[in-house]
Amino acid sequence: MMKRTKRKTGRWGALLLSLLLVVSVLAGCGDSTGSSTSSQVESSSAVSQTEESSAVDSQSQVSSPAEEESSVLKPEPREGEASQEESQVKEITLKVVHGDGSEKEFPLSTTAETLGEALEAEGLIAGEESSYGLFITTVDGETADDANQEWWCLTKGGEVWNYGADSTQISDGDTYELTLTVGY
Repeated sequence: MMKRTKRKTGRWGALLLSLLLVVSVLAGCGDSTGSSTSSQVESSSAVSQTEESSAVDSQSQVSSPAEEESSVLKPEPREGEASQEESQVKEITLKVVHGDGSEKEFPLSTTAETLGEALEAEGLIAGEESSYGLFITTVDGETADDANQEWWCLTKGGEVWNYGADSTQISDGDTYELTLTVGY
């Protein structure tokens, strides 16, 4: 009977420590100051002070996968060199469908992170900043006429794309289309 009680107590203790570790790791995802982690650890009255300090110590040693990847997989750039991520050239294609139905393709080589950056750097688009990001008004020299309910529709590989150009991360080989569309 005594062994069974100790075994149950040991299991509950292990479960409680596991739960505490999960909570402390998840709490670290929210607030960059770490205050939510310490308040959750302190609010757990079932854990002794020794267990709390070991949980906080182990949490401070836990790093996010992104931090681990950046420190392990990516060498630090030497002075005067661009980092590997910045210098990675991506080949993308932009197809423009003008109001008269004519189509024009633009193969682009870029180190930009977003579609908006790449297209602005090439001088292919212009627009107005809004609370939603860049509102594209001009593509390849053709400006949409708001009075005629014209606007530039962004698609990716022929599929409707529900993101703005300046928030669209690009990858090598991507194909995007900007089509002058009439009617809202």
